[in-house]
Amino acid sequence: QLADMKTDGNILPPPSLSVEKRVLQGGEVAVVSVQPSDSPPVRFKGAIHVRTGSRRGLATPQDERILNEKRRHGDRPFDVRPIPAAGLSDLNLVRFENEYLPRAFSDEVLAANDRSLHQQLAATKMIAAGAQPDADQVAATVLGLLTIGKNPQDFLPGAYVQFLRINGVERSDDISDDETIRGAIPDLLRRMDDKLTAHNRVAVAIATGTVERRTMLYPVEALQQIIWNAVMHRTYEATNAPIHIYWFDDRIEITSPGGAFGMVAADNFGQPGIVDYRNPNLADAMKTLGYVQRFGVGISIAKRQLADAGHPLPEFDISTNHVQVTIRRVAPAGMKK
Repeated sequence: QLADMKTDGNILPPPSLSVEKRVLQGGEVAVVSVQPSDSPPVRFKGAIHVRTGSRRGLATPQDERILNEKRRHGDRPFDVRPIPAAGLSDLNLVRFENEYLPRAFSDEVLAANDRSLHQQLAATKMIAAGAQPDADQVAATVLGLLTIGKNPQDFLPGAYVQFLRINGVERSDDISDDETIRGAIPDLLRRMDDKLTAHNRVAVAIATGTVERRTMLYPVEALQQIIWNAVMHRTYEATNAPIHIYWFDDRIEITSPGGAFGMVAADNFGQPGIVDYRNPNLADAMKTLGYVQRFGVGISIAKRQLADAGHPLPEFDISTNHVQVTIRRVAPAGMKK
């Protein structure tokens, strides 16, 4: 009966347990040994139970989020997991050799490096390590598809940005620009910069009869930092949701799938020194590509840029499954679009 707990369907995923009969001081006892789950959270009759200190009870949404993203020791992050259906033909090898490698390694290292292309791809985690150099046996990783993939959305359907320019302040108002921005991250961010430039029209203030002062509606670097953070820290696992950017007349809303991660929580989000990485290898790749100069300072840079331009600080809405950042526009006195 005790062993039946493993297969009666009440505990999901099914536990790894063994049941033995032992004799202790002349009495027979049943010893049930249960191994830690490789795939938390574990549910009993649909509920998740947790212990915090002496407290036992049902898991809160925050407890469940942490359990969902907890990895067993030695397990690899999602961003370097292989995608079995994706191979070398799905990677842009010209971009890898001409753009990524020169940024990742010095000229001296590249000159002295006698590794094959296959070994270089494996060393940079673009393909699964240990695969044979036969194209039919090579699986591209999530990182490889996101960084140098030809069409990463074929395998990661939510890895794109949905941009809408709304003429008004409500989502029900007319839309003047609607674009789905796809591609590998370098292409995606380059096209996103073009889109921001197109809509970030210059405002003109007449200081005197012959002197005018030109100002962008939003500081470009602040917008870039927020969007780069969204691309870097969003979850790419088990979701088809894109990053949404809604540009209203009075504000910009940027929403990315996946809530706060690890040591970052709703109450400390954006604080200096509080940083964790859902996609640590993607973060390294974005630094290699030049989109990140220092880790953990993107939000601080955005706040400073907004404050210097006279905007309110960004507003953060952190939930268990998304992060939304609102940047409000401030039109300086005397400005005309």
